[in-house]
Amino acid sequence: MSDRTRSSQPGSHAVYPGTFDPFTAGHVNVIDRVRRLFDVVTVLIAVNGEKRPVATQEQRLVALRCQLPEGWSNVQVTTWAGLTTAFCHEQQASVIVRGVRNSTDLQHEYQLAAMNEKLGITTLLVPARPELATVSSTAARALRT
Repeated sequence: MSDRTRSSQPGSHAVYPGTFDPFTAGHVNVIDRVRRLFDVVTVLIAVNGEKRPVATQEQRLVALRCQLPEGWSNVQVTTWAGLTTAFCHEQQASVIVRGVRNSTDLQHEYQLAAMNEKLGITTLLVPARPELATVSSTAARALRT
C-alpha cells in the first residue's frame, strides 16, 4: 500500500493520550511502535481528574518533546483538557492508542475502549514489551522523591 493510499484511509491518525508524569521508556516504546502504523500520531498530554501530576501540563509538554527523537517527524505532541474522543473528532483521528502492561490495565482499558467505541472512536490496545511491563509513571515518580 502506498503512502498516498494509506493517508487517505481511516486510521491514518492515531492519538496516544496520557498524563505522562513522568514520560517513561514504556511510553517511548508504544509511540515508536504505533508511529510505524499510522501517518500521524498525536501524543496527547491530557488532564485526568483522578491523578495529581507533579509537573504542570506545560512542563510535561516541553519535557516530552525534548525526549522524542528528531527523526520521528510523524509524531506531534500537544495538550488537551477535555474528553479524548472530542479531541479525536476535532482532529479527525480515528484511533486512540493505549498501552497495556498487565491484566489490571487490560480490564480498565477494555472498559474505556467500550466507551470510546460508543463515542465513535476505536481503541488500539498495545501490549507492553515484557522487559517494560513493570515500568510505570507512578513507580518512576516514587523513585524521584
